[in-house]
Amino acid sequence: MTFRSKLKMGFAVAALTSVLAISAQANTLRMADSTDIAAMDPHSMTESNTIGFLNHVYEGLVRYNKELAVEPALATSWEFVEPTRLRFTLREGVTFHNGNPFTAEDVVASLERASADISPVKSNLPGLETVEKVDDFTVDLILKGPDPIVLNYLTNIHILDKEWMTEHDALMPADMRGGRENYAVANSNGTGPFILESRQPDARTVLTINEGWWDEPEHNLTRIEFSPIGSDATRIAALLSGELDFITPAPLQDIDRINRAEGTNVIVAPALRTIMLGLNQNDKLFDSNLTEVNPLQDKRVREALWMAIDMELIRKKIMRDRSRNSNLLVAPPVPGYDAALDTRPAADLEQAKAMLAEAGYADGFEVGFDCPNDRYINDEEICQAITSMWSRLGVKARLNAQTKSKHFEKVLAGNTDIYMVGWDTLPMLDTFSVLSALLHTPGDRMGAWNPAGYSNPEVDALTAKIATELDPAKRTAMMTEALKIARDDVAMIPLHQQPLAWAVRDGVSIPITADNKPRLWYATVD
Repeated sequence: MTFRSKLKMGFAVAALTSVLAISAQANTLRMADSTDIAAMDPHSMTESNTIGFLNHVYEGLVRYNKELAVEPALATSWEFVEPTRLRFTLREGVTFHNGNPFTAEDVVASLERASADISPVKSNLPGLETVEKVDDFTVDLILKGPDPIVLNYLTNIHILDKEWMTEHDALMPADMRGGRENYAVANSNGTGPFILESRQPDARTVLTINEGWWDEPEHNLTRIEFSPIGSDATRIAALLSGELDFITPAPLQDIDRINRAEGTNVIVAPALRTIMLGLNQNDKLFDSNLTEVNPLQDKRVREALWMAIDMELIRKKIMRDRSRNSNLLVAPPVPGYDAALDTRPAADLEQAKAMLAEAGYADGFEVGFDCPNDRYINDEEICQAITSMWSRLGVKARLNAQTKSKHFEKVLAGNTDIYMVGWDTLPMLDTFSVLSALLHTPGDRMGAWNPAGYSNPEVDALTAKIATELDPAKRTAMMTEALKIARDDVAMIPLHQQPLAWAVRDGVSIPITADNKPRLWYATVD
C-alpha cells in the first residue's frame, strides 16, 4: 500500500470516527432534576425520584408501562395456584449487566432483601409471608392473605443478582437512616436497559446502553448523563443554552418563557398527586384560643372551611391554569375514582359563615396551619392564599411554613391542627392506598398517615373488605363508596392535582406519565 493510499485510509477512518462520535453524542440524553438520587441501592429508600431513576438500571418481576398498566418484565406470566400462593414464571435468557444469568435464586434473595426489617421498601410488600423457589425459572410468593394489588406493589421491587450481592457483602440493603452503607449504594448490577458507568453523588451519574437487554427497545439512546441542579434558574438556563436536553421539574412561572424560547418546549400533564389538607379531629387543638373544645370535630366547621376556599382563584392566580381542582382524594386514573362525585361547587363565603355560626362559632376561632415550603408546587403560596380566605370567614389560621423535613416530622408526630399533605397512591396506583394510610383509624399498621385521628367505622369496614376482595368490579365499587363517605364527611379537604411539567429541547421525545417517572426506554433524541 502506497503512502498516499495509507493517508486516504487514515482520513477515511478519522472521518468515520468523527461521524460515530457525533452520532453517539447526538444519542446522549443530558438531563437534570432538582434533587440527586439518594443511592443506587434500590432497597435502601422509598424516595420516588430515586426509584424512578433506578428503573432504568434494575427491573422487577412486573412493571408499569407508559399507560400505567401492569405488564410483564422479568416474569412472563403469573397465576394464583392457591388463594395465597402466587406463582411466577420467569423470563429465560436474561443476564445481569456483569453477564451472570438471571434465575429464581436472584428473585428469592432480592425479595427477602427487600422485606428485611432494615429495608424501608418492606412496606411495599405488606402481604408477603415468604418466597419459595420451585425450579430455576419458577417462584412462588406465599401471601398472608388474598391480595388483589400484589402486582402493583411488585412494580416497585427490583431484582438484584444474588451472586453479586454475596460477593460484595450486600445481601442486606444499606441502612441509609442509620448511616450504614454498602457496596450497592454506589455500584449496581441490574438487568435493565441501561448500565451504570459512573456515579458522583451530588454531581453526576452516567448510564450507558445495555446492548444485551432482553426487551425490544423503543428508545435510540446510547447514554444518559444525569445531574442534580437545585436552582430552578440554573436548571432552566442550562436547558436554554443547549447544555441540557431534559429538565424536571419546569417551574410553572417559567413555562411560557421556555415555550417562547427557540428550540425548547414544555410537556405538561396532570399528576397523580392530590394535594389536600388534614384536619385535626382529636380531642384538642395545639395552637388555638379554644382550649376546651376542638371545633374541627364538627363536620359543619370542616365544611365551612372547605367552602371558603376559592380553588378556582388559586388555580388561575397561583397555579397559572395548570392544576386540576379536585373534590376527591384521588386522581382520575386511580381505580375507585368516580367523575360523578368529583364536582366541586364554587366557593361561597356567605354560606360558609352561616354554617360556622350554626356550629356555634360565629366569631370564628384561631387554629394552627402547617405547610411545607419546598415540597409541592407553590405550596407556601397556596397556604398563604387559604389563610387569607379563612380570615374573611373569621378563622385566624396561624401559618407555619417550613422545610419539608421539619414539616412532616411535626405532622407525623400529631402536633398539628391543620396541615398540607400530597398523596399519589404509588406504588399501589389504587384507592386502597388513601383508605389504608390516610383515612383508616390509626392502629394495626393502618392509618400510618392519619395523625389527625379521623375515624369512621364504615370506612374502616370497607377498607378491610377491599384489602382482600379479588373481584375487580366489586372492589372498585367499594372503593368508590368509601371515597364518597369521606367526601361527605369532609374527612380531609382535597385541593387539586398539581401539574407535571417537564422541559425538553426540540427533537427530544419522552412520554409523560401521571406518576412523574420518566421512562427513558421509550425516549428518542434527534
